[in-house]
Amino acid sequence: MHSNIKEVETVDLLAKKLKLADLVDYQEGSVVSRALIDRDTGTVTIFSFDRGQGLSEHTAPYDALVYLIEGEADITITGKAYRLKTGEMILMPAKEPHVLKSVGRFKMMLTMIKS
Repeated sequence: MHSNIKEVETVDLLAKKLKLADLVDYQEGSVVSRALIDRDTGTVTIFSFDRGQGLSEHTAPYDALVYLIEGEADITITGKAYRLKTGEMILMPAKEPHVLKSVGRFKMMLTMIKS
């Protein structure tokens, strides 16, 4: 992953009405992450990417659903490029190489079910 990822501590979020976009802030020159659910069976993590930030090519052992909360991002999966905009999602297949790059600032939710 990207060496510039900063993790935000998660307080108890259970049974609270929340806006996804408010759960993580942008930080200059950084990718910020906040785990909402982190269990042996899966994770839900919110990310913010500042301009020019991204995640270098990597793979994951599980399918991963990316939902764009705000902004635009370029996602390349096994060499095929996709541009996601606010409100769009993509399912990245397990064990396939993928890259994420910002198109300006963006926020996303990443969901992985481990099975």
